[in-house]
Amino acid sequence: MKRWIKWTIGSLGLAVLLVAGAAVVGTQLAERKRIRQVSVPVQPVAYASDAQALERGKYLFQSRGCVDCHGANGGGRDFVNDGKGTRIAGPNITSGGVVAGYKPEDWVRTIRHGVKPDGRPALIMPSEDYNRFTNEDLAALVAHVRSLPPQKGGAAVVELPLPAWVLYGFDAIPDAAQRIDHSLPPSTPVAAAVTVQHGAYVANMCIGCHGEKLSGGKIPGGPPDWPAAANITPGEGSAMGRYKDAAQFMAMMRSGKRPDGTAIQVMPFGSLSAMNDVDTQALYAYLQTVPARPAGQR
Repeated sequence: MKRWIKWTIGSLGLAVLLVAGAAVVGTQLAERKRIRQVSVPVQPVAYASDAQALERGKYLFQSRGCVDCHGANGGGRDFVNDGKGTRIAGPNITSGGVVAGYKPEDWVRTIRHGVKPDGRPALIMPSEDYNRFTNEDLAALVAHVRSLPPQKGGAAVVELPLPAWVLYGFDAIPDAAQRIDHSLPPSTPVAAAVTVQHGAYVANMCIGCHGEKLSGGKIPGGPPDWPAAANITPGEGSAMGRYKDAAQFMAMMRSGKRPDGTAIQVMPFGSLSAMNDVDTQALYAYLQTVPARPAGQR
């Protein structure tokens, strides 16, 4: 019996040492990963300032998730603060903040590629959603942001519990710069209409949470108590089966509630509710055509 007790204690001690060692190594790897240099091909997109670009840029800012992280005035805001060690805040992106010295190529590098002007990864920038922006839309978005009055505010805040940093260090949680195919050219413009082609362009904004194949799963970098993103491909087990037509889908995007009245957690309805009818109906049309996949097959 004594030998069994000694063996058990020894095994537990070894397990504790292994976990502690993994934590130390993981945090060291995370720090190296945070400050690594990411080289990406960048083609500057010329600034726009005409009224049409400003109007389009304002719409994109309001409907594509920017307000959820940066606030309506661009001054930055907390968008995750669970009181359990996770706090994530978007930075001030007005001329009074981190983008004050940005050049055209810096906007492209950050928005499309998730890489800061100094070459380090932008940890909380969901650039996989914006990597396929057309040059026209990227210029419009930048035009609107540059037109915002300067606000007080600082850099991004990324405070995560130790296990999350360890997972990040071991690449179990990739950042946007790792998830993006940086060799892809910008999307070719398509007419805004209720078509599958336009819906495919709109659907790029869903990639960060629902995955490149839109089959859902655990949201990369999200707090552990966040529910998994839904599978929004067709077929059995898909959340799309809840919406019998585009009208029900649009109602959900506007209200944040399913047809049965239950609320959907986590999705950025502050932005999604601002999407116009054409974009929302086109997105619904496209989601009917994508290949069905098992849930979580990102």
